[in-house]
Amino acid sequence: MDVVAQLRHPEGGCPWDLAQTHQSLLPYVLEEAHEVADALRRGDDSELGDELGDLLLQVVLHAQIAAERQAFDLAQVAEGISAKLIRRHPHVFGGEPRSWDEIKAEERAKRGEHDSSLSARLQRQLRGLNAIDGAMAISRKAAAAGFEWSTIDGVWDKVHEELDELKEAIASGDRAHAESELGDLMFTLVNVARWCDLNPEAGLAGTNQRFLQRFSKVEAALGGDLEGRSIEELETLWQQAKAQLRAEAPGEG
Repeated sequence: MDVVAQLRHPEGGCPWDLAQTHQSLLPYVLEEAHEVADALRRGDDSELGDELGDLLLQVVLHAQIAAERQAFDLAQVAEGISAKLIRRHPHVFGGEPRSWDEIKAEERAKRGEHDSSLSARLQRQLRGLNAIDGAMAISRKAAAAGFEWSTIDGVWDKVHEELDELKEAIASGDRAHAESELGDLMFTLVNVARWCDLNPEAGLAGTNQRFLQRFSKVEAALGGDLEGRSIEELETLWQQAKAQLRAEAPGEG
């Protein structure tokens, strides 16, 4: 807190830190949160500690900026989350036993959120989720409410339908329409993941890592120079890299 306050001090502070606002820092909050998630997936304790520090910096920065405009400070942030944890765990901290739904309903009422429809609850939930996790949350809740295919065959039919519509939209040259259809296809693939109890975020993160591993081997084979290479040569090296990595780690895709 003291370090960040000094960085933000009008006299002698850091020009970059002084120029930041809640909005300008938004990309960094998301970036640091994703880097924490990456360290967690890889089980790297040393990196996790570093990344949690980077994420903590974002929390302190936002609290400092808020304190400067007399909105709230870091102590109030800590007090608020502590009170929430105690309130939501009466079975641990004492108090009248209540269900999680009852506690959440009471909190919403205090905030003036009286709409209890499923769509309204999901809209609120989406505020804290990325697009893929948000799609999974919507898919699960809608299915639980009865908005569901009778078999997975219906989901696959929908995938093919959305893929055809995406192809048509791209062919039309309408970028906005194509982007909309791409979203529809991705949402339907999330439904496939839900039906098969798969984690789409983990799956895509794994694919990203595998791609980079294979691509690094292709680069190494070409001495880092990919310019002017034919797609046939690159594909051959790609398949070689894929086979090599699969031999080194059986079971990897």
